[in-house]
Amino acid sequence: MGGPANITGRAVDRTGPVHKDRTVPDSSPERSELLRDLARRCGLAIDYIGWDGRQRAVSEDTLEAVLRALDHPVDTVEELRAEIAATELAPWRDMLPPVVVTRAGRPAEVAVHVPHGAPAHAGVVLEDGVEIDLEQLDVWVDPRTVDGVLTGRATFAIPTDLPLGWHTIRAGTEVDGEARIAETPLAVTPDRLDTADHLGDRLTGITTQLYSVRSTRSRGVGDFADLADLATIFGSEYDTDFVSINPVHAGAPPVAPFENSPYLPTSRRFVDPLYIRIEDIPEYGYLNPKVRAGIAETGRRFAHENVNPRRIKRSKVLRAKYDALAHIHQVPRSAAREYAYRSFLEREGESLELFAIWCVLRERLGADDPRWAQKAADPSGEWVRKQAAKHADRVDFYRWLQWVTQEQLATAQAAAREAGMRIGIVHDLAVGVASDGADAWALADTLARSVTVGAPPDVFNQMGQNWSQPPWRPDRLAQSAYRPFRDMIAAALRHAGGLRVDHILGLFRLWWIPAGMTPEQGTYVYYDHDALIGILALEAQQAGAVIIGEDLGVFEGYVQQYLSERGLLGTSILWFEHDDDVPRPPEVYRNRAMTAVTTHDLPPTAGYLAGEHITLRDRLGLLERPVEEELALDAKRRNAVLDLARQRGLLSDEEAASTEGTIVALHRLIACTPSLLVAAALVDTVGEHRTQNQPGTDERMYPNWCIPLADADGKAVSVEQLSDNPRVRAVMAALAGSEAVEDPSP
Repeated sequence: MGGPANITGRAVDRTGPVHKDRTVPDSSPERSELLRDLARRCGLAIDYIGWDGRQRAVSEDTLEAVLRALDHPVDTVEELRAEIAATELAPWRDMLPPVVVTRAGRPAEVAVHVPHGAPAHAGVVLEDGVEIDLEQLDVWVDPRTVDGVLTGRATFAIPTDLPLGWHTIRAGTEVDGEARIAETPLAVTPDRLDTADHLGDRLTGITTQLYSVRSTRSRGVGDFADLADLATIFGSEYDTDFVSINPVHAGAPPVAPFENSPYLPTSRRFVDPLYIRIEDIPEYGYLNPKVRAGIAETGRRFAHENVNPRRIKRSKVLRAKYDALAHIHQVPRSAAREYAYRSFLEREGESLELFAIWCVLRERLGADDPRWAQKAADPSGEWVRKQAAKHADRVDFYRWLQWVTQEQLATAQAAAREAGMRIGIVHDLAVGVASDGADAWALADTLARSVTVGAPPDVFNQMGQNWSQPPWRPDRLAQSAYRPFRDMIAAALRHAGGLRVDHILGLFRLWWIPAGMTPEQGTYVYYDHDALIGILALEAQQAGAVIIGEDLGVFEGYVQQYLSERGLLGTSILWFEHDDDVPRPPEVYRNRAMTAVTTHDLPPTAGYLAGEHITLRDRLGLLERPVEEELALDAKRRNAVLDLARQRGLLSDEEAASTEGTIVALHRLIACTPSLLVAAALVDTVGEHRTQNQPGTDERMYPNWCIPLADADGKAVSVEQLSDNPRVRAVMAALAGSEAVEDPSP
């Protein structure tokens, strides 16, 4: 496991054939060796260890395609030699590196490149304007000829006691009486994020898909007001400390084709208006009475969807919300509200403006409209500017929607803390974005083309996975001083007590799949994890939030230890915690983790106990082994976990006879772990059995991300019904390790 919730939405690929318009490459042994050498230098894996422990070689076709996606010509021996030489000289071409990321309290250095023999000096300008001179170290590095100039390197020490934050390194020299100055950002990040250290010994919480949790006041989809009520109920009545929800990143405007997956957003920097509670917008009360009555009537027509246990109708709901929101947007705001809105616009700046412009363009241009690649290709181009001016009111509408979402998110987090939650809302950061979305458009320079992100085959996804997302380019991220990454993390943490980073392994390495190839034909591309994890920790430290990394799946041995050392929590799922098919005793689980029985990529526990994750995959043709073999193996592993619960006296024969009793017992089992956070899936507290997401499928095969919350009898469960609910109370009491477990029967 361990993908970005194993996205199954539509794949958009306009990259064309892998070998289009190029000559057949040289196939000599020398070229093969040079190709692998260049791949290693550029952070590509030329072989890797699979989920079964076997080493696999990466094909030359894959290496060629990925290197081309990084703009390296690789057809001939001469091209490869030139690219290798260029990578060696690249750091010498600039006086300073594009960014420096350090860990507080640890020694660090910065290299300054100047013409050989010229004097060099360097200093740091702190965020508050204080300037500090840097000490030059006695380090000799042989000079190199760079573009005809003999260039030397001076090495300076960065003090270990600099404050956390983003500062500036300023370096200079003098050549022929001319002063030359260069600057670069310096990020001083926490050596260890300490936000989780102050939480206490054990915190309990719930995990849920927000859109699936409706109330009597919803409009067919769970919203931010429902989130506030959910947090209030679980914080005040069940003494829980957090609610972990699915990503609420922005989706595209409600135009076809519509994407249901919250893990395939159009932007990770902005929020989905789907979750707005219309009636909670102050200007709603000042609408023309007839207009307000019409919006209220539409809401009443959606009331039956709140009790419909079948598929959630996202597109229908969102279209109706957009119609209502467009009316509310036209209502004049009070002076205080207008000031707050203008302050919001000033803070968000150009990134919000570009997002709003993209939304307007997307309403008017189909996903495959050739104008995206022609007139609209440059976000700062003249045609785009003219369109923004022409549709200025609609651009403002999309900016305003983001203001409203931020207000309602802040209200939900405040409600969670008011109800006694020590963390509150834990947001979820998706792995990537849609290849034809707003971020892919505005941040095109930092994303790779002709490749997508996915995962190699594993025991649960035997064909591998393609998540249809363009990956960050490691080189371009560094050249941008990680600004897009930093902005994304800051936005996700703005109204959060915690952040779950889906597939955090992707900050170490990502599985890149060249266009036209299958998932198993990809390779890993490595990232500067020290920089990325450091920046993540810095933003979390400043926000006072905990970070939970979803570190499931195939990963290198040092990853979990590294995350723990940096103060980030990992993820443990009961069904995956085993050694050689023997379940791990609860006392050996990690302390620095959030532990749960299940995850959204598996059926709820009621469905898992019935083997539905096997039978469903069999019906959909996703198994590579006979279903009987899969069921037998799964039953063996599952029964081993149940036997462990019996041996610990946590599962009685009477409880084992019912799904309900077994679920309660399994939560008693994870309550025995030393994990700092333990969580129950909301679906388990009510008896839901349907799978929320089946990896490897699309909407024609399975209604992924469209399953509303229902109970064991298939009846829809509302937020109001979660209050003082005996079954919910039984699971949450078991999770807390309480002996006062009530009878969960009606």
